[in-house]
Amino acid sequence: MNDKNDVDIRADVLIAGGGMAGMTMALALSHADVRAVVVERQAPTGMPKLSFDGRTSAIAYGSARIFDGLGVWSAMVDDAEPILDVRVADGNLTEGVSPLFLHYDHLELSSDCHDSVITPDAPLGYILENRTIRRALADAVENSENIETLAPSDLASVDRTAFGVTGVLADGRRIKAALAIGADGRNSPLRVAAGIAATDFRYPQTSIVCTVAHDRPHNGVAVELFLPGGPFAMLPLPGQRTNIVWSENSELVTSLMALDDAAFLAEVSRRFGDWLGALTLAGPRFSYPLGFLHAERYTELRLALIGDAAHAIHPIAGQGFNMGLRDVAALAEVIVDARRLGLDIGDATVLARYERWRRFDNTLLATMCDGLTRLFSNDIPPLRLARDIGLASVEKIPPLKRLFMRHAMGVVGTLPRLVKGELL
Repeated sequence: MNDKNDVDIRADVLIAGGGMAGMTMALALSHADVRAVVVERQAPTGMPKLSFDGRTSAIAYGSARIFDGLGVWSAMVDDAEPILDVRVADGNLTEGVSPLFLHYDHLELSSDCHDSVITPDAPLGYILENRTIRRALADAVENSENIETLAPSDLASVDRTAFGVTGVLADGRRIKAALAIGADGRNSPLRVAAGIAATDFRYPQTSIVCTVAHDRPHNGVAVELFLPGGPFAMLPLPGQRTNIVWSENSELVTSLMALDDAAFLAEVSRRFGDWLGALTLAGPRFSYPLGFLHAERYTELRLALIGDAAHAIHPIAGQGFNMGLRDVAALAEVIVDARRLGLDIGDATVLARYERWRRFDNTLLATMCDGLTRLFSNDIPPLRLARDIGLASVEKIPPLKRLFMRHAMGVVGTLPRLVKGELL
């Protein structure tokens, strides 16, 4: 072990990664006076800029409650567009949209308000630009006395023993903590260094992301249109704007991105349709490769993985970031409960509770999204018929539809206290 004089920074938890998951994790712990040090490679001033991340996130109703419990939702809500309806349909560019579809209306869950989790007239969720989320989280982290952020900075190594964790920064400084949390992304160096294997592959699809303005109001309606090249999502933003998340065959994306604005907008309009009137581009375009990752386990000796370090899924259901937020809420609860009982927060039995809590939910959702991606990203007639019948069947079975809606809202299963509106 290192002599205490060799330690420059002491904390309860060392968090590798200061992205949205890492910052939320630090904030959750700080509310229970658990001190965290966050090490992030990127300069914090650049992360909230549109040029850094042009994506939006679908924030499930349960995830918004997590942010609210951490005191940051008030800094986001004015820029969040409530999702009041979701319409899901199959189609292609030559035959148009199938007449069989699935429609979620937030008012259909009003009868479930008695469970105290879903409030009356609650939206299904919200659409938020990632830069808005990053800005609100960064401001809250900066103002917390229990969080120290080191950015830009690199972790040269993390030594985990039965007695604790020692992180060594690239500049030689040492951080001593009881637990390391990997929030360091899909290629997580902490996961790799711990020898945790993962199922990891790329889809033959790339996501094109852009925002369009339109003549008519969207009224809080989100649309997912399944096309042969991949899902084409239309996500409502504040004002008469809609964010496009367009999954397309990777071989076509380079040429689509190379089009001038007029030609590119024409391709968007072919898929978008005219339901909101004429479209104009309202910002730059971005493209992101799509893939799947699931770690074979989420914990190791004094290490826990959250967010993309543990799992990364296709955006077909808009649940990737929400899975990470539920990781945060569950892990924070496990750590806080252990500390209040006087236990070692990095002990294997404490971390095992987190693993059990999150693994089933994440495995189920990741498998479902992978299956949907493979089922819907083709134009095979028998499969198209099966898809249409499946969507229409769910539409005609109200109890099943309401269950799916609650899953989309993130309020199914063993819920963390933050999701239930309780203090951590």
